[in-house]
Amino acid sequence: MKNHLTAIICFLLLTACYKDKGNYDINMPLTPTVSGLDSVYNAVVGDSLIITPKVTIGNNDSLVLEWRISAPESETGFLNFTGPSLRMLFGLQANLYSARLSIYDKNNGIRYFYAFQIQGVTDFTAGTTVLSLDNGVSKLSFITPGGEVKPNIYETVNGHSLPPDPLQLYYMKDQVQGDMALGYWIICKNGGVRLNVSSLQDDPTYPNTLAGNFFSAPDSIVVGSFQQGNRGSLVGVVNDKFYSGYTTTWNQATSFGMFGDYAAGNYNLAPSFISTLINGAYSYIGFDRDKQQFVRISGTPYYYGTQYTTTSTTAFDPTNVGMSLIHMEQINSGDCYAYLKGTDGIVYELKFTVSFTNSPYTFTPVQKRAFIQQSLINEDTKWQAAINGVLYIASGQNVYRYNPLNQEVRTLETAFGENTVSMIKLSDDQDTLIAGAGNSLYYMDISTGKYGVLTKTITGIPGKPVDIAWRP
Repeated sequence: MKNHLTAIICFLLLTACYKDKGNYDINMPLTPTVSGLDSVYNAVVGDSLIITPKVTIGNNDSLVLEWRISAPESETGFLNFTGPSLRMLFGLQANLYSARLSIYDKNNGIRYFYAFQIQGVTDFTAGTTVLSLDNGVSKLSFITPGGEVKPNIYETVNGHSLPPDPLQLYYMKDQVQGDMALGYWIICKNGGVRLNVSSLQDDPTYPNTLAGNFFSAPDSIVVGSFQQGNRGSLVGVVNDKFYSGYTTTWNQATSFGMFGDYAAGNYNLAPSFISTLINGAYSYIGFDRDKQQFVRISGTPYYYGTQYTTTSTTAFDPTNVGMSLIHMEQINSGDCYAYLKGTDGIVYELKFTVSFTNSPYTFTPVQKRAFIQQSLINEDTKWQAAINGVLYIASGQNVYRYNPLNQEVRTLETAFGENTVSMIKLSDDQDTLIAGAGNSLYYMDISTGKYGVLTKTITGIPGKPVDIAWRP
């Protein structure tokens, strides 16, 4: 037994000392070297796009270059090419497209991937569009990033005039899909037109008139106002009823953004309304002009009327306000302000908050008071609510900064001569307030500690500005 145990131990010792003399050198395949492939290419819409990178490897004859462009507006969603160069007539929109070069090595079956982007560009890719009213005629102009004004661009491009009585201008983009550009909407009192984002022509893909944007258009159209949703569709008040654009489909489908039936119910809405987006769901606060009450509407759209709980009626009763609405604003999806004229002729400021997205649905009146400077508010007053809690009010020949917390009203420093201010709009970063007056746009600094210092003026707008939109 002892001899057997000794033999086993010796065997184990010899095994542990054995050197594995196998050949484990691995010959990794050569990786292609790619040069001359940029991360972003600008492609002029309607012009040739050629991309020719330099690819080197041991045996270039074994390589196949394959190109793919993600193009949601195409039939398959992709454009595919094969060859040492990407060569195409760039017929896509003025959008940013993801693209990929894949290099296939036929010798070993390996593919190598290289991502890049293509930015479609036109003369209208970046700049500001201006909707104006010139002696009763609607006009659209374009301002280049360098400040050059191209007046009457709509008539120049399309060969006919816009509908009368211009109200609003929207640059439509799908924020859920990376701010994908979908075009422009020009909204007028009794109609509107949709423009292609690249050419500013009447859109050839989507319905390009407001009447055409209804699955079943009403006999006549009277627009109250619209807002843009985060998918790049319109919602708003038409013929005193609430409509919401259809977004449960691909944003390149011709039906995307079209209006179905209005939110059914016995109501007649005032033009001004407030939208709140919480956890991807929209709810709306409207005002029934006949019953003089605040109402709840969902984005479906569905009309709920006064199906909400009023936490208190000490300040005012939202279901029986007893006044006519002039305007509503909301700050940071929180505090809401409504300005109404009472039967006594006084303009009142009502402050409230709502929770209309998740049950229980509540309406909380906070306060009711006479507005501190009555002469500023009428049907022609222009409004902009800033995220810092202040309201900018354009009335007559001035623009004012109003803080509802302490009721401070401060006239901004920029003067507009004898011209009435016809529009105001906040920049995306809210450090600049743009005002339209006369035939000009005035850019004012309203950043911290600034009260409307003039930084830039653009002249030559045909008529008085009504609204502006920009594409950076």
